Amino acid sequence: MAFKKDTVAGTMIFIISLSLVCSFMITGTAEILKERKLAKKRDEIQQFVLRAANVDISNGDFRELFAERVTPKMVNLDSGEYVAQENLLDFDDRMAAINPDSSSKPKKDTAKIKTRADNIRIFEVRDESGSLSSVVMPIYGKGLWSMIYGYLAVKPDLNTVENIIFYEHGETPGIADFVTDPQWTDLWKGKQLFDKQGKIAIKVVKGGAKEGDIHGVDGVSGATRTGVGIQRAVEFWFGVEGFQTFLKQFAQAEAKS
Repeated sequence: MAFKKDTVAGTMIFIISLSLVCSFMITGTAEILKERKLAKKRDEIQQFVLRAANVDISNGDFRELFAERVTPKMVNLDSGEYVAQENLLDFDDRMAAINPDSSSKPKKDTAKIKTRADNIRIFEVRDESGSLSSVVMPIYGKGLWSMIYGYLAVKPDLNTVENIIFYEHGETPGIADFVTDPQWTDLWKGKQLFDKQGKIAIKVVKGGAKEGDIHGVDGVSGATRTGVGIQRAVEFWFGVEGFQTFLKQFAQAEAKS
């Protein structure tokens, strides 16, 4: 029997068929865009981590450098122990921080983050000989107007700052641009996070740190609140509710190896 497209049934069949074709096209396009978005995020994370670890990415493929030198790991902040997790570069840390099933409220929220993910992704970075060169950890906290996101890398002594970078913020343009200015972030290099008693001691000093101050970083005039926010973020993430338990266990494991 011939198909009559000018009938009601024919019109309905045509509409349903067209809808199915469009649905398949939209679904396929969404999957392609999703994968492209994930790939872009992976690339950004790899570059940020390598920069934080002071690995030169100007020559060669940063993806190859990352694969050769960096090992991502998941850490439970309460226990300080590693947690098994697949596809770590695709881990959505921000979603984990707001999901009630994977986060908790800090007892002392100095960074003003409201909730903190129970499991955090960190990165062990090794030099060309395979020796540990730094550990890169994510940090974030409230500045004057916005959350400031970055990475801080510590040297193998787990106290000396290798480098710090910030990659996202919504602070006042022109005034808080120092956050991403290498001339300011370079001031962190070589500073000590903890004092001799093991207490967090790093400070952003209004008016400038004194010469020889191993814990002080120069503040920036006109952006005091932003600087204080960064200091509090570092204090939180390297305190008892942040990476402190992990760092103690990591130091013990390295000493035995």
